[in-house]
Amino acid sequence: MYDQIKVCLLNESFPPVIDGVANCVLNYADIIQREHGSAVVAVPHYPKVVDDYPYQVVRYPSIDTTRFYGYRTGIPYWPSSIYELVKSNFDIIHTHCPFVSTLIARALRSSVNVPIVLTYHTKFDIDIKNAIELGFMQTAAIKFIVSNIEACDEVWVVSEGAGENLKSLGYSGGYRVMENGVDFPKGRADALETAKLSAEYGLASDVPVFLYVGRLMWYKGIRIILDGLFRAKGKGARFKMLFVGDGADASEIRQLAETLGLMDDCIFTGIVKDRQRLRAFFSRADMFLFPSTFDTNGIVVHEAAACGLASILVRGSCAAEDVTDGQNGLFIEENADSMADAILRLIKDRQSTELMGQNAMKDLYVSWEDAVGKACVRYPEVIRDYRKMSPKRVDVQDKKVFKLAEEVNKAFEKMKKYREWQKPAGRQIKR
Repeated sequence: MYDQIKVCLLNESFPPVIDGVANCVLNYADIIQREHGSAVVAVPHYPKVVDDYPYQVVRYPSIDTTRFYGYRTGIPYWPSSIYELVKSNFDIIHTHCPFVSTLIARALRSSVNVPIVLTYHTKFDIDIKNAIELGFMQTAAIKFIVSNIEACDEVWVVSEGAGENLKSLGYSGGYRVMENGVDFPKGRADALETAKLSAEYGLASDVPVFLYVGRLMWYKGIRIILDGLFRAKGKGARFKMLFVGDGADASEIRQLAETLGLMDDCIFTGIVKDRQRLRAFFSRADMFLFPSTFDTNGIVVHEAAACGLASILVRGSCAAEDVTDGQNGLFIEENADSMADAILRLIKDRQSTELMGQNAMKDLYVSWEDAVGKACVRYPEVIRDYRKMSPKRVDVQDKKVFKLAEEVNKAFEKMKKYREWQKPAGRQIKR
């Protein structure tokens, strides 16, 4: 039906901001443009940004909210941006965030009458609770995003666990699991690159190396890593632990490592943006430690697998969905004692660790080309179903949407007044 398809991709994050979803949109746009048709990307404006891509990038106006959320917040319904996108004449809209991106998607659907696909990447209730102190605002924000999601024509989730989380928020529709991919080729990095890392960080060949890559946030399970390492060290374990990344809790995490007497064993590298260098980190490590129950998919687990590195994961977590305990990864319970037991087991049997890594590469690897190719097979089916059903769609003029938006705005005003009330007496908001 569509030998060449044109897709409008929307998201809140995009370079110069890089996170997992931004990386996803970059790969979707690049592969669609190169292999399946053409892409246009709509994202918030950043000052002095230069978009040098082989596809069209439309920047809509934004306000600076990086201090609070780490991102700029786009302004929806900006006429010139909507008009520029409408002129692109795309076949389908694919939004990767249920906030402003989906509001713009709904405005576009009202104008051009094409379906919207939404991919649910993140447990937004946890993000909202971490960003917003007050319960009444959390409720309004969650209600708002669920309404946005339910207005889409098809919902994709990156794992079954992500779908279950979405249902727990009150979402009543269906969903389809569509996995993300990785942009690493299958196989370890060049031995010269890993040797450079070993020399740079003093990594001895006879000392096991453990790795974490991602945001340095407590909700990613990092306390379990540090407490587990502390217990394992108390039982005689020798190791080096590499933390690659940064985040709001970085200073507290380093402080705990120091308190536990682990600073000689832990290395904090900061953010590594060079993908080849990051691949070398995955290739040099003996095991990837990722006890997160927050992540809906855990792309880093698949990046590790691409490099022949198996992961320690919490049993039942989304990141563990495709993994088989003892074959291509190792499961623990969500506590430090279980992590310590796993670490001690791996140190005693490094041959088994290497075998699990080889199996992870064989069993878990999914390239972005395959993931996006699967999406491009599904897109025409979504378009066909949309045209066949010709449903009456809820668009941005719907009173319910404006009512929910009004609730969120009122909640922001209450938050502002609450903070102003709090300052004079030095009161503390309870977390």
